[in-house]
Amino acid sequence: MARFQKGRSGNPGGRPKIVGDVQELARQYTAEAVETLAAIMRDKEAPAAARALASNSILDRAYGRPPQTVNANVASRAVREMSDAELLAIAASEADASATEH
Repeated sequence: MARFQKGRSGNPGGRPKIVGDVQELARQYTAEAVETLAAIMRDKEAPAAARALASNSILDRAYGRPPQTVNANVASRAVREMSDAELLAIAASEADASATEH
């Protein structure tokens, strides 16, 4: 991992100009893009997945994406030191968590 001197930017040239140009160009279409998303969302003939995606996209842009929780189980011991029962319990809890997310 690169280390930078304290008080010095790791990117002294800043963001590349091309990225800013592309963003500026894309932002010219923001209103049209939202109108298109709204049209898809309202189209009763559109597939439900497309309507849901359009709805979520509008909400994400209006209010930001909802916060996501991260479930991290950190073992304090090496896996080799754990019993089979402990390892099975960890696997079962991960499977349960995965099943409730879907």
